[in-house]
Amino acid sequence: MSKKASFKKSFGLLVLAVGLVMASRWVLFEPYVIPSGSMIPTLLVNDHIIVSKYSFGLRWPFSSRWLTKPKLPNRGDVVVFRSVDNDNYYMIKRVIGLPGDKITYDEEGVLSVGGQPVESSWVSELPAWSAADIGDDISDYKVAEETIGEHKHFSLLAKDGFHYTEEEHVVPPDHIYLMGDNRDHSKDSRYWGDLPIQNLLGKATYVWLSCEKTLSQVNFICDPRYIRWQRFFHHIQ
Repeated sequence: MSKKASFKKSFGLLVLAVGLVMASRWVLFEPYVIPSGSMIPTLLVNDHIIVSKYSFGLRWPFSSRWLTKPKLPNRGDVVVFRSVDNDNYYMIKRVIGLPGDKITYDEEGVLSVGGQPVESSWVSELPAWSAADIGDDISDYKVAEETIGEHKHFSLLAKDGFHYTEEEHVVPPDHIYLMGDNRDHSKDSRYWGDLPIQNLLGKATYVWLSCEKTLSQVNFICDPRYIRWQRFFHHIQ
C-alpha cells in the first residue's frame, strides 16, 4: 500500500472515530459538572456526572427538536435541562410532579404530591458529610430521608430562616415540576415555575469523578490533591 493510500485510510478512520464520539455525545451521553449546592446532599459541588440523553427520547443532531416523541421522566428522577430563562444555561434538579399532579410544600418541609405526603422521615444519625461537602455546618440543617417514585434520597432543610413554600399548584400539560434536594438553597419550580418537557436534556445517572477543589488556573479540572475517591462511579438516586 502506498504512503498516500495509507494516509487516506488512516485519515478516514480518524474522521470516523471522531464522528462516532461526537454522535455518541450528541445522541447518547453528555458530561456535566455540578456548579452549585442546590442538589446537596445527593450531588456535591464539582461532582462530574454522566447524563443519559436517550432516556426521554432522541433529538435531531445539532438541534433541540425531538426525533422521537419525548417520554415523560419518572417522579424522583434527577434531570439536566435548559433553563427557562436562558437556552444556553443548563441546570439540574429532581422531578417532583408530572402533568396533572397537585403539589404542595409547607413551612415544616412536608412535600405532598397528588394530595398525599411524600414518604419521609427525619434522620437523627447524619451521614459522614464534611463541611467541605456541604459548604456549611451540617448541624444547621435537618436531614430527611425521602422516597419519591422509586428513588430514596436525602434532602436538607435549614433549621432557621425563610423556607420557599408552594401553595396548592397543579402541573400543566407538557410540563414537569422540579425541586432541588437542598430545599432552602435552590431556585427551582417554586421560583420560576413549571419546566416545559421540550427543555429536558437527559437523566443524571452516575458520578464518575468528584473533588472538593479545582485547579485555580483551570476551574473545570479537579485538583488531584482534593479528589473525593469514595464518589467514583456513585449511582445517582
